[in-house]
Amino acid sequence: LGDEMVVTGVARAVQVVRRARVRFFSTSQGPAVQTVGVVGLGLMGHGIAQSAAAAGMQVTGVEREYAALEAGQDRIETSVKKLLAKQVSKGKLAQEAADVESARVLGNLRYDTDISAIQDCDLVIEAIVEDMAIKVPFWQQLGALCKPEAIFASNTSSLAITAQAEASGRADRFVGLHFFNPVQLMRLVEVIATEHTSDHTFAVAKAWAARLPDKVVVSCKDTPGFIVNRLLVPAIAQALAMVDRGDASIEDIDVAMKLGAGHPMGPVLLADYVGLDTTRSILGGWVVNFADEPAFFVPKCLEAKVKAGHLGRKSGRGFYLWDGDKPLGVAPSS
Repeated sequence: LGDEMVVTGVARAVQVVRRARVRFFSTSQGPAVQTVGVVGLGLMGHGIAQSAAAAGMQVTGVEREYAALEAGQDRIETSVKKLLAKQVSKGKLAQEAADVESARVLGNLRYDTDISAIQDCDLVIEAIVEDMAIKVPFWQQLGALCKPEAIFASNTSSLAITAQAEASGRADRFVGLHFFNPVQLMRLVEVIATEHTSDHTFAVAKAWAARLPDKVVVSCKDTPGFIVNRLLVPAIAQALAMVDRGDASIEDIDVAMKLGAGHPMGPVLLADYVGLDTTRSILGGWVVNFADEPAFFVPKCLEAKVKAGHLGRKSGRGFYLWDGDKPLGVAPSS
């Protein structure tokens, strides 16, 4: 039985490779994206690079500093092994087949600290810091560096795609590709088109995202927050406004949305989980750029938490107390 499981597992792994190759060389939109450059291998970037490699594409990951590059590579290797080990533990994959698959995925990845390593990639995705003052010159640099036919994409969760596209000098070949954390497990990808994005570029980007393992693709225009965050972040703001007004307790707000709306966690807990500084940054940026939109505002309690350094899960204290990724209960007033 053991030998049969090994043979079956290896056969399945070979089938996976064959299916990946078929997707790799053919799409209904013309030549498929074959090479992908991912700039920034942090929380989001390493997951994007891993997913593209798992789909059979040749991926080059870039970080400016060697220490960050090494950390990104370690994140990917650890994640690949962890996901495959889970399949083995469930009896869905033999260890030998898992080893084959690990070698295949990791073999599709290259790493470099030189940005010119991605100049010939078909698709370049940035997952760098969420700061337009950094993204604009970054895209100006890449617009001059990369081959003219390359498609550019930003993984920003809240910044305007249009401004980045215009900075790149190839706005017709620019889209947003918004993944969710952790990329390896979260199925959704938002593909965003600006008024400049060509129909061909948009179609190729959606086809590319659909090739990634177990991904569901949705698309929208370049609206603040796209689909998910345009709905989710203002909902968090409204929940915190209820806290400010004393309309309901934090516990009751979160329980109400879990049991009444079927959400996996309440909006206040979610803000803590994401990071109160991140939530504050998104809302603050929208307030500046869309001053006439009443849904965009910064609740007083959110401002106070960030100023106090209580950032939620990442700092161990926000609206809740945290032990790592585990919430311990609502934090006492201070």
